[in-house]
Amino acid sequence: MSDTGAPREDARPLLVYEYVGGDPFFVALVEHFYEGVERDAVMRPMYPVDLTGSKARLAGFLIQYWGGPQTYSEQRGHPRLRMRHNPFVIGAAEAAAWYHHMEAALGAMNADDVVRPVFLEYFARAAEAMINVAP
Repeated sequence: MSDTGAPREDARPLLVYEYVGGDPFFVALVEHFYEGVERDAVMRPMYPVDLTGSKARLAGFLIQYWGGPQTYSEQRGHPRLRMRHNPFVIGAAEAAAWYHHMEAALGAMNADDVVRPVFLEYFARAAEAMINVAP
């Protein structure tokens, strides 16, 4: 992602992580995401009763993926998303529900027109990639 503001002193492109304000954005995004998951009959059964660990892992992954600290990999190793999600039955309905809650979370965060389409494109690809059962 390129910088949309004044020239940067270090002349490198602004990372999405920096553009959105770093960790606080992703932590809040994940909170909004899980607010939807908690009320979702399709999604909620896939998660443990206590969502604390799930929230921390998702926030850590997103922070790392979008250019923040590599803490997720330091603590958990390579993300290996397909492997980590393989124990769960994920069909088109589950993928659509996950995407829906991510889209709603972005809306709650008032993500601007610069990053919103970037996030949505990634979330669409990620949701589709996790499907592990035939229709």
